[in-house]
Amino acid sequence: MALLLRFVRARFWLAMLVLAVACSPKGTMDEEEDPIVAPTPYTLTLPATFPQSPTIPTDNPLTNEGVALGRMLFYETRLSRNNTLSCGSCHQQSKAFTDGRARAMGVDGRQHPRGSMSLTNLLWETTLNWDGAATTLETQARIPIENEVELHQSLAAGVAKLQQTDLYPPLFLKAFGSKTITEENTLKALAQFERTLISANSRYDRYYTGNRSVLTPDEVQGLMLFNNHPEPSHGIAGANCFHCHGGTLFTARDFFNNGLDLSFADNGRGQATGQAFDNGKFRAPTLRNIALTAPYMHDGRFATLEEVVDHYSDHVQRQSPNLDPNMLDATNVPFGSQLSLSATQKRQLVAFLKTLTDTTFVQDKRFANPFTP
Repeated sequence: MALLLRFVRARFWLAMLVLAVACSPKGTMDEEEDPIVAPTPYTLTLPATFPQSPTIPTDNPLTNEGVALGRMLFYETRLSRNNTLSCGSCHQQSKAFTDGRARAMGVDGRQHPRGSMSLTNLLWETTLNWDGAATTLETQARIPIENEVELHQSLAAGVAKLQQTDLYPPLFLKAFGSKTITEENTLKALAQFERTLISANSRYDRYYTGNRSVLTPDEVQGLMLFNNHPEPSHGIAGANCFHCHGGTLFTARDFFNNGLDLSFADNGRGQATGQAFDNGKFRAPTLRNIALTAPYMHDGRFATLEEVVDHYSDHVQRQSPNLDPNMLDATNVPFGSQLSLSATQKRQLVAFLKTLTDTTFVQDKRFANPFTP
């Protein structure tokens, strides 16, 4: 009898435990309502003319769910201190993911010392920001969120806001297998979306792949100037652009002093490395969609492409410390001290640069703000 009584009691308490778990809002039954399903690998199509082996971190592969979540986070204002700005505020699709300002503007109306860089083709970048202070998109994303003159909020505070919504926990579950939102997964999702921002459908690209009629004679002459180092003794005219902006990505993915100043208010790369020989050097941005990303240079000092070309042609500070050596012997006139492009050559060069605009990229709905109609 005693044995039977113990058995009945055990069955009773087991029943109570099952009932308690079933009724608990955080019990296993709730987990069963949201089963963990592996995310779907994202199909990333690389342009045939681009490098075919970009580096994607093994711990953050692209997935449909991660990219979709990253797109939402990119335009999410809760990641700013006062819920007014997002990454997309300073990186607007219509402007090839820049903002049209000489210098970026943060949540408090404070001006950043540098302009917003284009996010075009970041998949191939191994150093980020004007000074290369970040080496992965995952680490870079934290910088503008927490910078006091940008979004000005700790990532932890932003994550807490996201966790309190009904929207985001299920999306993080789909992308990363947990409704618990973490700083790491927030950065991973942003990086996944940014790696999909690929631009390779300009008029230049159609010319490069065989449609020779798509460029005008002036634009073709501008292309030739772009890719030539001038040799006046041999009758070769050149604008010397390719050293820093060559290849199909239109960037050497390196840092250069292009002769803007004799002394530096901003040390650029030197600020990140602490090395004097890096002072005054800044990352050469891609020239893809360059007609959409005015104003130009790290501090937005030039309002137009014509002003940029005038600088390289006639106003390089040759005594600037750490000036790129390729600029010292580049001249279109015998024994000249500047590049000295003619008015026609300047016009042709600008005409070519405008062929790098990819209208499909800036209108692609996959990259647009998901919170607007």
